This record gives sequence, structure tokens and C-alpha cells, in this order.
Amino acid sequence: MIEVGLVGGTGYTGVELMRLLAHHPHARLTRVTSRGEAGRPVAELFPNLRHVVNLHFTEPDVDGLSGCDVVFFATPHGAAMAMAPALLAAGTRVIDLSADFRLGDAAEWARWYGQPHACPELLPEAVYGLCELNRERLAGARLVANPGCYPTAVVLGLLPLLEAGGVDLDHIVVDAKSGVSGAGRGASTATLYSEVSESFKAYGVPGHRHLPEIRQSVQQLTGRLPGLTFVPHLLPMVRGMHATLYLREEAGAHRDWQRIFEQRYAHEPFVDVLPPGAHPETRSVRGANTCRLAVHRPQNGGTVVVLSVIDNLVKGAAGQAVQNMNLMFELDEGAGLGAIALSP
Repeated sequence: MIEVGLVGGTGYTGVELMRLLAHHPHARLTRVTSRGEAGRPVAELFPNLRHVVNLHFTEPDVDGLSGCDVVFFATPHGAAMAMAPALLAAGTRVIDLSADFRLGDAAEWARWYGQPHACPELLPEAVYGLCELNRERLAGARLVANPGCYPTAVVLGLLPLLEAGGVDLDHIVVDAKSGVSGAGRGASTATLYSEVSESFKAYGVPGHRHLPEIRQSVQQLTGRLPGLTFVPHLLPMVRGMHATLYLREEAGAHRDWQRIFEQRYAHEPFVDVLPPGAHPETRSVRGANTCRLAVHRPQNGGTVVVLSVIDNLVKGAAGQAVQNMNLMFELDEGAGLGAIALSP
């Protein structure tokens, strides 16, 4: 049985991790930390975990966490990179759900996050945990950077196009939308119910922190940085993410994208390519570790449109982190992730 620690158990991603790990057949949650809630029963803060997670929050100390086989960090950026070196030295594996290890370039990371990276020597070792892209590298990995929610939805939609070729890499447009849980559980005027309800807005147009992460994945696949416009939006709902991707076909490259998508994901347990003409809905993946995709060529022209939906807290965060743990420890990839999406 894998002994699991969780640093940062009071946010939406943390409680989602606990929900998924509670019934994992090969993992046992042994420690959940929170500086602000240390000593308080987990189920007191999250009643949905009553009689399921019978732990108290503790202080996040390396000595206590190093007794775990793997530690998840569901924390703001900066926390994981402060503790990861000591945990790795003690033989504990690390899965970071923040952004600390997602970018391979320390200078690029510092530019987007406004502070120097605390352990740049670990960046070359960190495996970017998009399972459908880096599955082979995840087996036996010590340090995994769990992808962001937007990059998960976007890169899964781009993968078949980039691998097959025939699209213009200089003109990729991504229009993406997220529910408010993507902003975290902390109090903020911008995410108050009265501010979000019955409204819709874009944000981060000049540059969003997930942009370099998406560009890095495209570069891994194609060997070059793309011309990418990425515009995120805030939806007046709790869960769900919808990304619409627009790409131009190169002259003469009139490919059967439906067949290419179906073949690329035929053996992927958590990616579902819908039939021709389909339009995936966010509610179809709510609570599930699934990405649903549809590919279109409007008016049979030269523009390819890909629709991608995920639950930002599951496939976009906690579910993918558990999927990564399963691969790291060479378990059944779907262990603990069999939940069907909620409806309604």
C-alpha cells in the first residue's frame, strides 16, 4: 500500500484529491497538512469526507512527510519548491499540482511568477505530467509537475494535429473558459457570487501564466515555439472548462482529422473522441477524469476547430495527479479514477 501525504489540504484541489484517494485500492492517505487548520479534523472542514478521511490537519514539516512514499502539493506556487529537495533526498516522491516545476527554463519561470526559482537544478528532472504525452517518462519518476487545467484541455486538443502535421504553427488561436473554482478557494471580490453570476468576461489577455506552459508542450512536439494567442474567460459556474482551438491547415493538407483523432486516442482511457458533428458539454465530464474532444472543419474549409472539455478540478488537477501517481508506481493507470460524470 502506497502511503500518501498531502500538503495544502484546504483548497478545492486538496479536497478533490482526498475524495479520490479515499477509495484508491493501492494508496492510503496518512497525512494532510495545513498551517492555518493544524489540529482540526479534516471532516470538520469538509463534511463530505466524514467517516471517509479520519485524519487531522497537521503542520507541513519535512520530517513527518518524509515517511510517506509520495507527497502531493496542492499549494500556491513557491511552497513545493521550498520542500521538494529535502523530500526527494529522503526518498519521498513528489507530485506538484502548483506551477513550480512545469516550466523547464528557470529564467522563464521567474519572468512569469515574479521570483527566482528556489531549486532550478531539479527542473531537468521534473517530468511534465500530461500522461497522454509523457507516459513512458512517468514510470519510476521521482518528481512530477502536474499540468495546469487550461494546458491540459488545450494540449490534449492539439496533440493529434501537431503529431500529424499539416497545420500552420504560426496562427493558433485558443479561446478557453473556466468555472470559478479554477481561481481557488480563497476569498476574492472578483469571484463573489454577486460579481460572477449572470456575467461573462475575458481576463489575462496580455499574457496568462498558462501560456508559456502550452507553448512549451507545442515546442516539445514540433521542435519550435508556435505563434499562439491564448485568451481565458471566466464562466459563471463552479466546475468545468471548455477550450475552442482554431488552426489553419497548410495548403494541400486536407486531412481526415476525425480519423486521426480517433486513432491517436483509441487506447487512451481518459480521452473520449466524440462522433463527427458532436459538441461536447462541460456537464458531461463533471466529477470525472475525462477529456472529451470533437474536431470540426466548418464549411469544409481550411480551418480546423477542436472542442475540448474537462472538469478543471479532476482531469485538470486532482484526477490527473492520481493518474500520474498510478503511472509513477506502475499501477493500473485507472486505479481510483473510475467515477462516472455526474448528471445532472
